[in-house]
Amino acid sequence: MPDAYLCDAIRTPIGRLNGGLASVRADDLAAIPLRALVERNPSVDWAAVDDVLLGCANQAGEDNRNVARMSVLLAGLPEAVPGGTINRLCGSGLNAVGSAAQAIRSGDADLVIAGGVESMTRAPFVMGKANSAFDRAQKIEDTTLGWRFVNPAMQAAYGVDTMPQTAENVADQWRVGREDQDAFALASQQKAAAAIASGRMATEIVPVAIPQRKGNPIVFAQDEHPRVTSLEALAKLKPVVRADGTVTAGNASGLNDGAAAMLIASEAAAARHGLIPRARILGMASSGIAPGVMGAGPIKAARKLTRSTGIALDQLDVIELNEAFAAQAIATLRDLNIAPDDLRVNRNGGAIALGHPLGMSGARIAMTAAEELHCTRGRYAMAFMCIGVGQGIAVMLERI
Repeated sequence: MPDAYLCDAIRTPIGRLNGGLASVRADDLAAIPLRALVERNPSVDWAAVDDVLLGCANQAGEDNRNVARMSVLLAGLPEAVPGGTINRLCGSGLNAVGSAAQAIRSGDADLVIAGGVESMTRAPFVMGKANSAFDRAQKIEDTTLGWRFVNPAMQAAYGVDTMPQTAENVADQWRVGREDQDAFALASQQKAAAAIASGRMATEIVPVAIPQRKGNPIVFAQDEHPRVTSLEALAKLKPVVRADGTVTAGNASGLNDGAAAMLIASEAAAARHGLIPRARILGMASSGIAPGVMGAGPIKAARKLTRSTGIALDQLDVIELNEAFAAQAIATLRDLNIAPDDLRVNRNGGAIALGHPLGMSGARIAMTAAEELHCTRGRYAMAFMCIGVGQGIAVMLERI
């Protein structure tokens, strides 16, 4: 089978909820890194792109109507280039990367763009249709995060815990204390701050120009979710689930906006289009787990992927684990016999600091993992993450 290579990758800065990207529609947002890829790779025949796969978890508002296809057109790519949107909730962007690689390895495609997008700021409130004629009982649902239009059978069988509740469940079951969670969160913030200050994160980012009613556009060029904090400040935050709980706004990821895209090609396509492979995509694995402890989903996915690739966890040089919550990140790492402060883990910080635009995050950690392999001269990297409703997903990369 032909190998699949990640050849180039770029992303927008990550915006806070109601922050710098609040005015940008999801379809316009996804078009930004697509256009950046075109500008960065003038030797590519863009009409030869076999598919564009973008992860997106919401798809209830301006990201409806197949946001991948809409973004292809908005980015100015040829009309002949198709696009498909993947929804595996938090794992959507990473799924897009793995699916693109699978298409290339199977011979069904030679050149694919993969990535993800989410505008959690612009996620709409929605209202379902009436259950019966003349029914006046209507309920408005917030689509920003979590359950809506709950199936009573699902609730009876598995419960419908909120994301913070699932993190508390993981903290209880894996015995992850508040102090450890806060320490992990502080480390994420400190690593992100150092990466931004050094210019490391700027290498991944295409600035976004935000038009103003008067004057020049505002250029948004840096992740805005990171914040200065301390263990003392984190310790003062109140738990969000229960009074004696451990999960707080400080040791959890945020609600964010952002988009990412990358070029994935076979060896033949890379040569034909003048692309330089940077990482080989070795495989993808997904797994299921009880929805109430969804944060532990990456454990099974990681082990499944090491079995299929034959690459052990101790062979990894770079580990990118999406930090939905410090509780689940610590539990996952400990269960895999990886110390939470292992220098291989999230060297530039994770979602607690950088933010977690759901459909984009998996693509972000994949591109960060590939870049870190080159920065460290390592060989193997794993990007993996938990997924709402009880799943995990993982992708393995090898530096070229």
